[in-house]
Amino acid sequence: MRPADTRHRGPHPADVELFAPRWLPELRRAVAEMSWLLTRGYPPGGTLKLVGDRYALTERQRWAVGRAACTDEQYTGRTAKQLPAAGLGGRPVAIDGFNLLIILETALSGGVVLRGRDTALRDLSSIHGTYRAVQETDRAIRLAAAALLPLNPGPIRWLLDQPVSNSGRLAARLRDLGPELGLPWTAEVVMNPDHVLASTTDIVVTSDSVVLDRAGSWLNLAALALEAAPPRWLLDFAQPDTDIPLA
Repeated sequence: MRPADTRHRGPHPADVELFAPRWLPELRRAVAEMSWLLTRGYPPGGTLKLVGDRYALTERQRWAVGRAACTDEQYTGRTAKQLPAAGLGGRPVAIDGFNLLIILETALSGGVVLRGRDTALRDLSSIHGTYRAVQETDRAIRLAAAALLPLNPGPIRWLLDQPVSNSGRLAARLRDLGPELGLPWTAEVVMNPDHVLASTTDIVVTSDSVVLDRAGSWLNLAALALEAAPPRWLLDFAQPDTDIPLA
């Protein structure tokens, strides 16, 4: 699958202003306060509006805050189930394909990447039911393979959303590259990858919050892969400023 023309999955035109360094302290406060309120049972939608209004955040900034925040219970559970970057002992791995690749493509394109409170990496891209390969797609696949190979994984399967256009073409490209990269993985197009990932006993690769809360174990493969190509634009909410008082 050849990348389409000169397409990249880079930053939104407004991101230079919306995520400028001067905004980071307020965004970190917003993530900390939203997490505090969620922990105490406040509803996500209303909480995001409350926090977003308090700091006069734009819709895109609110989206970033909502993706980075989580409750104390979620933080503890996800941390306990996250596997270290060590040998996997031949255990099978199931990858949320679009989730992983879009994060890596975004990072390689210079777009905004978030490290959430739970340490999972997330992007602010939206494919709206249509996926198109970009110039960084093959490199993203190769980075994922390079991070996985030394961990001695068992069978690896990529899961792609059937309703998303071009999922079949991406699956074919993954199958073609696997043997070349030393990982003869499979690539499946399924109706609802989240359902499969949430119920599998495989090690899961995803940053989807619902899946992380239900999975038995997960690997932060995006972060491992990007050790070889650090993101140019990383907003780190995993370690909020300790001097930020909660309201």
